[in-house]
Amino acid sequence: MSTTPASTGLDAPALRRLMEEGDGPRLIDVRTSGEFEAAHIPGSYNVPLDLLREHRAELRAHLDEPVVLICRSGQRASQAEQALAEAGLPNLKVLTGGLTAWQSSDGPLSTGRPRWDLERQVRLVAGTIVATSILVSTVVPPAKWAAGLIGAGLTFAALTNTCAMGLALAKLPYNRGPRTDLDAVVSALTEGRP
Repeated sequence: MSTTPASTGLDAPALRRLMEEGDGPRLIDVRTSGEFEAAHIPGSYNVPLDLLREHRAELRAHLDEPVVLICRSGQRASQAEQALAEAGLPNLKVLTGGLTAWQSSDGPLSTGRPRWDLERQVRLVAGTIVATSILVSTVVPPAKWAAGLIGAGLTFAALTNTCAMGLALAKLPYNRGPRTDLDAVVSALTEGRP
């Protein structure tokens, strides 16, 4: 079993100070490209979590300065931190509270077409399946087990800090936004700051 260092957080005001000093860390946003397109911190790079996990060794070669990982709440960024730490990348921090905390601190944002956050979509889909299965179970009693499966899935997601439903929803065209591939990410990282 490999061990990784405990997550090192950086709060929004501290990140703003570093950015205002002019030589801030590299900002890597691990949300889906659709979420990134909707709103992101200016100067950040979009490297969706799945792409980061799959190509962490290649990305490591292009991340030689301090890196701050960003997502909506900090959960996916912590997973990215673990993946990059396992690949041997030092100087990693996670934006504490994620983009939500950044927005609450009135940090600058680049915005595009508004979209629902992935976590909100998961709540909608899970809630709809549970409510529907309970209603259907009044006519077809075994339908109640669909609600039980969703509850078990949400419990498993909380215990493992993963979300299969979120991963599935991220693949929908609505959430993909502009295509993000390894070549585009590496090109952006090697060309310097956006």
